[in-house]
Amino acid sequence: MKRALLVLSLLAGSAAVATPTDEAFENLGAEYISDLPNLSPVTATLIGDHSADDELDRVDAESREERRILLNEYLHALSRIDRDQLSRANQVDAELLSHEVESSLWALDQLQEWAWDPLYYVNISGSAVYGLLARDFAPVETRLVSVASRLEQLPRFLEQARSSLQPERVPRIHAETAVQQNPGLLSIIETMVVPRMDVLDDEQRTRLEVAIETAKDAVADHQTWLEEELLPRASGSFRIGADKYDTKLAFALNSPLGRKEITARAWSEYESVRNEMYEVARTVYSGKHPYTDYPDDPDEAYQQAIIRAALEEAYAKLPPRDGIVDVAKQYLQQAIDFVVEHNIVTMPEEPVEIIIMPEFQRGVTVAYLDPPGPLDREQPAFYAIAPLPDDWSEEQIESFLREYNMFSMQDLTIHEGVPGHSLQLALSNRYPSTLRAVLWSGPFVEGWGVYAEQMMIEQGYLDHDPLMKLINLKWYLRAITNAIMDSAIHVDGMTEEAAMRLMVEGGFQEEREAAGKWVRAQLTSAQLSTYFVGYQEHLEMRAAMEAAWGDEFTLRRYHDQALSYGSPPVRFVRALMLGERIPRRRE
Repeated sequence: MKRALLVLSLLAGSAAVATPTDEAFENLGAEYISDLPNLSPVTATLIGDHSADDELDRVDAESREERRILLNEYLHALSRIDRDQLSRANQVDAELLSHEVESSLWALDQLQEWAWDPLYYVNISGSAVYGLLARDFAPVETRLVSVASRLEQLPRFLEQARSSLQPERVPRIHAETAVQQNPGLLSIIETMVVPRMDVLDDEQRTRLEVAIETAKDAVADHQTWLEEELLPRASGSFRIGADKYDTKLAFALNSPLGRKEITARAWSEYESVRNEMYEVARTVYSGKHPYTDYPDDPDEAYQQAIIRAALEEAYAKLPPRDGIVDVAKQYLQQAIDFVVEHNIVTMPEEPVEIIIMPEFQRGVTVAYLDPPGPLDREQPAFYAIAPLPDDWSEEQIESFLREYNMFSMQDLTIHEGVPGHSLQLALSNRYPSTLRAVLWSGPFVEGWGVYAEQMMIEQGYLDHDPLMKLINLKWYLRAITNAIMDSAIHVDGMTEEAAMRLMVEGGFQEEREAAGKWVRAQLTSAQLSTYFVGYQEHLEMRAAMEAAWGDEFTLRRYHDQALSYGSPPVRFVRALMLGERIPRRRE
């Protein structure tokens, strides 16, 4: 692994800091980007750096030590940068880079997912091939040659994974999910590699065919190990505990909000949103039963009944079980038309494609937005939707379709598509700092997605249909219960029964949605809080800008400017927009 040249020069002595501070930092940031293939070739491919497309990550103890040394060199170099001498834009980027390096070191040495999470390796191996073929960033022949090289290295990679994992530390849910996802690489090979092999010459094709057989054997061997060695011995706790959770949350959010304040805010919003749902539900219910008399002070059970009765009206409109992708395409265009007609935000021209979620990424979430890497900006974004599992019963399918009814599909498409993730990331990727694009903030992105849902309803999407409003509030309630459960599960020991009760009774979620979220909450930590925290910060930033701009405030002006700085944590965007001091870490 090469060392960052500028890092070494900065460490060498005072002569290295003779250049202007901004230039020194920008060189350091560029050096970090160029070092990403050394930290992870697969990650480099995904961000659009294709200099190591033929390499597969090394994940043994020696490579971890090399990463540790390199990250510490960057941390030391950053400590030599005088932040007060940087431009405001570079002050933000310096904070982001310091935060990322510290987070990576903590994850490597303290969280140690490499030792207890087999999904860490499943994701790398699947992305290693999928990332080469999902987008046409180079001729397919070139990409297939890189695929062959990575498949040839798969036995070594999986052997290193098995040597790194400590079965007694692996939570059973992680082992079970790895057993399900590991064969997904074979699906990628069959659907994305084999159909394209005809473009290769005889020598290249033969090499790839041999590499495929090598990979199949390696995956089969790993599957046997997962089922016969790892799963029976997996006895670790999926709860990471208060100390690790609080540290991971601070790194994930890069926000002054901590666990206790987030939980208090979430419970307050929980009560408020449920009360608002009752008022909207009364409108729906009165449309069906106009002579109903409502009590002045309804108890919780009465409100629950009215809300559920109103939701049943939404659940009467279900998408076809084999047509969810077509429904999403229809609603994406509908949302685009609404945004343009109401002049809400600049509509980017970057393409977005709706696809079936790749098999190796299923089992954690129902849908996601996969944007092109910051260095592959001309490539399409993918709005991926998981298909219904083949082994589900009719009752389970019905439960899923009720949760993802036609109104929910519109809310989901707003969140993942327009004006949510695909629009936001397309505009944000226009910001010239590649470093900032690589170090994007989860709370900014997910918070914007929730904000987009709420804002579209506020602007009259579907002509103020009360059923759309009710479903929209239900989705916001989902973000709230996500935040409550996130810490309650990993810190307070929340049980499955308590979590299911909160989601099904408190959040009006269907059983399939709640069961899937329980699995997701075990497999992840700190991520489920990003939606609620990011949304709260977006709301506060918009309120601050409305106050600052007064009569000059328009949604188009606000949205365009808020999305013009990339996707750093919201507090940095707020400081840039209001001309405030750039926040420093741990403030």
